[in-house]
Amino acid sequence: MHIEYDNPEINVKIDLLMNTTQAKPVQKKSVNRKPIVLLPADIKLVGEHPFHMAGQKYIMAVAEAAGALPLIIPALADQVEIDELLAMADGILLTGAVSNVHPSHFGQDVHNPALPLDPARDALTLKLIQAAVKTGVPILAICRGCQEINVAFGGSLHQAVHEVSAYKDHREPKEQPIAVQYAPTHLVSLVANGQLANIVGSEEMMVNSLHGQGIDRLGKGLTAEAYAPDGLVEAISVNDAAAFTLGVQWHPEWKVMENPAYLAIFNAFGDACRIRARVRAEPE
Repeated sequence: MHIEYDNPEINVKIDLLMNTTQAKPVQKKSVNRKPIVLLPADIKLVGEHPFHMAGQKYIMAVAEAAGALPLIIPALADQVEIDELLAMADGILLTGAVSNVHPSHFGQDVHNPALPLDPARDALTLKLIQAAVKTGVPILAICRGCQEINVAFGGSLHQAVHEVSAYKDHREPKEQPIAVQYAPTHLVSLVANGQLANIVGSEEMMVNSLHGQGIDRLGKGLTAEAYAPDGLVEAISVNDAAAFTLGVQWHPEWKVMENPAYLAIFNAFGDACRIRARVRAEPE
């Protein structure tokens, strides 16, 4: 309702007041932004100082092959709220690492005290995995990350695959140049009509191999997606996950843009992250 007054100056002031108090349309978040992918950090010593780190090859694979924005999350399980992390996340990349998952998480003692552990990372990722699966945040897990998913769902690991008579040595030749260490080493058989086989478009692929530990007892609610020629589980998925959740024992981040099968994995992960980003951009 607008009332006209005899004094024109009053009318002008009223018009200005009404124009400035009218509700403005709510601006929607951009649905074209890059999805945010969290990378839980490793803790490593540089000199005598601990640093929270993630390898550049993982960061670049997220940025280039998945088309997402990588964000390193410090391994501070007691200082960060898992729900707050997931609220900002469109995806999670669980990287490989020099360290092993502490065997206490699957009911074993340390087999080789000389091998590095990272209990701070364990404390963050094992909680984060379960919550992310329930929330529907896509996960791609590599090497240690794949093992973390298995342990988070109650599975166990072989702490020294090469000491198990049924299996071959899956470790890299550390005396060789890095290009040789990460070169394709053996074939893996992908489960027919499985998630990974559908992504890659094949039932076999060549992969690199740089791990001393491996999956022993498969976690509850997990499915094996690929096997090495010796029968070792090489990839897993989560049966009832609301979003993309895949773990691979090899390193698809290595020269990912030059390997069509590796690239297909990161493309599928990136697509899942973009779906979540669009959903998060929708007004509540």
